[in-house]
Amino acid sequence: MATGNPEQNAPAAPPVDFIRTIVADDLASGKHHGRVATRFPPEPNGYLHIGHAKSICLNFGIAEETGGTCNLRFDDTNPTKEDVEYVDAIKEDVEWLGFSWDALFYASDYFEALYQFAVELIKGGKAYVDSLKADQIREHRGSLTEPGRNSPYRDRTVEESLDLFARMRAGEFEDGAHVLRAKIDMASPNLNMRDPTLYRIRHAAHHRTGDAWCIYPMYDFAHPLSDALERITHSLCTLEFEDHRPLYDWLVNTLIEGDRPRQIEFARLNVNYTVMSKRKLLQLVQQGHVSGWDDPRLPTITGLRRRGYTPESIRDFCARIGMAKKENVIDVAQLEHAVREDLNRRAPRVMVVLRPVKVVITNYPEGRVEEVDVINNPEDPSAGTRKVPFSRVLYIEREDFREDPPKKFFRLSPGKEVRLRCAYFITCTEVVKDDRGEIVELRCVYDPATRGGDSPDGRRVKATLHWVSAAHAIGVEVRLYDRLFSVEDPERAPEGKTFLDNLNPHSLEVLSDCRAEPSLVTASPATRWQFERIGYFSVDPDSRAGALVFNRTVSLRDTWAKIEQKQQADS
Repeated sequence: MATGNPEQNAPAAPPVDFIRTIVADDLASGKHHGRVATRFPPEPNGYLHIGHAKSICLNFGIAEETGGTCNLRFDDTNPTKEDVEYVDAIKEDVEWLGFSWDALFYASDYFEALYQFAVELIKGGKAYVDSLKADQIREHRGSLTEPGRNSPYRDRTVEESLDLFARMRAGEFEDGAHVLRAKIDMASPNLNMRDPTLYRIRHAAHHRTGDAWCIYPMYDFAHPLSDALERITHSLCTLEFEDHRPLYDWLVNTLIEGDRPRQIEFARLNVNYTVMSKRKLLQLVQQGHVSGWDDPRLPTITGLRRRGYTPESIRDFCARIGMAKKENVIDVAQLEHAVREDLNRRAPRVMVVLRPVKVVITNYPEGRVEEVDVINNPEDPSAGTRKVPFSRVLYIEREDFREDPPKKFFRLSPGKEVRLRCAYFITCTEVVKDDRGEIVELRCVYDPATRGGDSPDGRRVKATLHWVSAAHAIGVEVRLYDRLFSVEDPERAPEGKTFLDNLNPHSLEVLSDCRAEPSLVTASPATRWQFERIGYFSVDPDSRAGALVFNRTVSLRDTWAKIEQKQQADS
């Protein structure tokens, strides 16, 4: 049921971009008989990342907005790199983002149909079996400044190519012995039109078809024809496929009657401080630079999910960045802003001390325990309060105390008074150190008249600290994740170096001695919380009963850290 401001409860208007404008114009003109059919066609050779999320939101979003359909189709044409693990993970990611496909297909569903399309091209004199080796084909293809040269096998008779193609299917030849190529134009300025390869021999078991096939279609052949077989109306691809569009159109125009799909390109999503290449992500995983595809430092959807990102925040991020026609790089801060905004609305507040230092309130009665009412969300009075135990011995953040405070440091220091959130004012009277000079205990006094965190005489303090009662706190592990790379463009590396040399050695800090208020004892995996004054955190799947593990999703803004950094820079 809708409540509050009607404008806030109204569904957000769908975004407007050049792709949606094209789709709307096609609908208005009656093209495709008033249908809209899109598809999301991932290759099952890795896990999806935030760039794929943009494509998912686009394809499924347009289908939803227009009352159309969107298929999930796996482009499983390369058996040596594909795995059922990836298929299952992709399905899970799409559903987690909040989308449902109208039909589930695989390119392998069409292997027989695609083979017959290839036969049709050969019979029409538009394809031939080439027996050049791969490096010879590359040499004959020419360059951007030089036209290609015809293969000596280009003029094979239709009968000979049909015979060889059938024998390729029957498994008579080893890998690389022959390929099937389209016969288009070796002088074309577009290298993709210089007799592109359509089929290659690959003796490898397929995760769905087993050993039924030993020839497999190339992506550029399978993709447009799969679109056509599914009666897709708008085939939405990233910009790297723009130069492939003439081949896409050549195939569907040559082989398909009636309605034909239209390919439209948009700029892929590039985010700084990370890499988006599945090949590089696989390298990070296989070489152990991260713990797996779901490592919270990776831009994979499963990694973002484990880190604590919400599907709503990712969809909002994709909507905000929009659709562009030119490549650009998005600041990762925009993604962090989206999840911070979303979690600010939904994450319960708790107090957790990451690096605890003991505080003993010397004038607080020994053995006394009281419950204080802590406001759940200062920005939302309707969120109410929670009861948190308060006692003589507490923990506060070590960073909230300075024995010799710099200018503008308003937190706890000797002789200075601060507020303990929703509890009392305290003043530090003594610093206790061990033999090495390390602080082990802060002794303070409290003002009983300030219960609830306010002074009856109007006395003001400039800092409010979070805290937990030592006797009631639960121990938790906290993993502080930072950006995986230390530079904005990890791909750019000095000569002799690789993107791996730009890894951030401080991308993960594990704190095993944190203290949390007792309400967190019932926290379950994947739930999200705001640690007051620190940031947003999610319960990691590694958690066990009595041994909670939290991942930092994103930090809160730290005014003092910015001041201190500026002071250090100025000095």
